[in-house]
Amino acid sequence: MGWKGYAVLARQRQAMILEEVKKTGAVRVSDLVDRLGVSDMTVRRDLEVLSRRGLVEKVYGGATAVVGRSTDEPGFEAKSVQQLPQKEAISALAATLVKPGTAIGLSAGTTTWTFARYLDDVPELTVVTNSIQVADVLQRTGRSDRTVVLTGGVRTPSDALVGPVAVHTLRSLHLDMVFLGVHGMAAGPGYTTPNLNESETNRALVEAGGRLVVLADHTKWGTVGISTIADLEDADVLVTDDGLSEEGREFLAERVGELMIADVDEDGMSTTGGETA
Repeated sequence: MGWKGYAVLARQRQAMILEEVKKTGAVRVSDLVDRLGVSDMTVRRDLEVLSRRGLVEKVYGGATAVVGRSTDEPGFEAKSVQQLPQKEAISALAATLVKPGTAIGLSAGTTTWTFARYLDDVPELTVVTNSIQVADVLQRTGRSDRTVVLTGGVRTPSDALVGPVAVHTLRSLHLDMVFLGVHGMAAGPGYTTPNLNESETNRALVEAGGRLVVLADHTKWGTVGISTIADLEDADVLVTDDGLSEEGREFLAERVGELMIADVDEDGMSTTGGETA
């Protein structure tokens, strides 16, 4: 994986550790010290942070994966350290779909939060979102030609605003395109979330859009939340990364309008390239 000698921040180290746990099911402190090129104490602090966020189970000498449930919903901060290079690559590729002067919708989530930062150079955008985090990113640019609409509603662990207020707002709007982040995508359930209230709000957001673009890294394939937002076939475009299996690519390419695959290089850094399947 080529981690050693890599100058990384705590969040990046933790993302690397999570990726290794997901691949192997468990990690040892001694192995991480060698691979990351940091001290034993630094690794133990990283594992403690990940354990507090519910992302790993600490065991003697290391950590193991947490077995997920269909109702599990990590908080925004916890999810923000997962698959960072993939989210960056997906966001860069998806941003090429956004045209100046359009009205778009962004769901809540860390992938759409990352994506929002790639909209800085698009003029005269109107953006509707049910995420305080996404709205904050969009407002920071200070663009006078941008309108940001926050739906309002009740806040969830993933910092989404949901419920009747959000749904009512979305049902009165007509958007050119909606960018949807999801908890999982699978053959039967489609695009899913672990939060029942969030699924209702997301369905209203999807219905408000002329085109649906789903942003989902490869780890979402085969993951199932308790509630369906939309069928796989409802996506006009699905943007994912090159970690998606060949079987997954073939299956999804037959069902979505367009499958766009973002490249992530061998060192785990995002690139601007991509391919269409």
